[in-house]
Amino acid sequence: MAPSLGAGLRDTFGGIDIYLFDQMQRGRLDGRPRVLDAGCGDGRNLRFLLAQGFDCFATDRDPRAVEHVRHMAASVAPATPAAHFQVAEVDQQPWPNASVDAVICSAVLHFADDADHFGRMLRELWRVLAPNGLLFARLASNIGLEALLGPGGGRVHLPDGSERFIVDEPLLMDWTQRLDGRLADPLKTTVVQGMRAMTTWCVLKG
Repeated sequence: MAPSLGAGLRDTFGGIDIYLFDQMQRGRLDGRPRVLDAGCGDGRNLRFLLAQGFDCFATDRDPRAVEHVRHMAASVAPATPAAHFQVAEVDQQPWPNASVDAVICSAVLHFADDADHFGRMLRELWRVLAPNGLLFARLASNIGLEALLGPGGGRVHLPDGSERFIVDEPLLMDWTQRLDGRLADPLKTTVVQGMRAMTTWCVLKG
């Protein structure tokens, strides 16, 4: 019987966001050992990093998610303090200024209530990011679906039945400039057959 390639990959890498995996493969986390996952969920983007010896931190608004990540970390990287994983809102991070080298925020920013909330979340993530740090974000956008969704900058009902705060290219470029950051890569967007669009936004600090 042929080996199960999918199972083997999951055992090694967990459920890492494929676009984060791309950044890792290209060395974007090399030399950036302190990693925060803001809105970590079940920790799918942390398991491999913990196993590789990264100094990982995580926050989520759901206490159950944080407890799950603590248990996972205890088995994968038992030297990691449980206090590295905290219940917190994205715009109220418990970490000091410039305390992490990379911030992961995957499929979280599009839960913003409005443009002000979106801005607060971004500024808070930028606050904890050290100079030359990397912000990796994936979020809902209108890119490729402009005629269907209209402009970004507010909450919309998507054809897939969800409601999300969507961004557009001008908004992301404006925020890149407002944060005094620079793009690590051009914006990359995946459009799912007219149902939704998810954009990968990677910004370097300083």
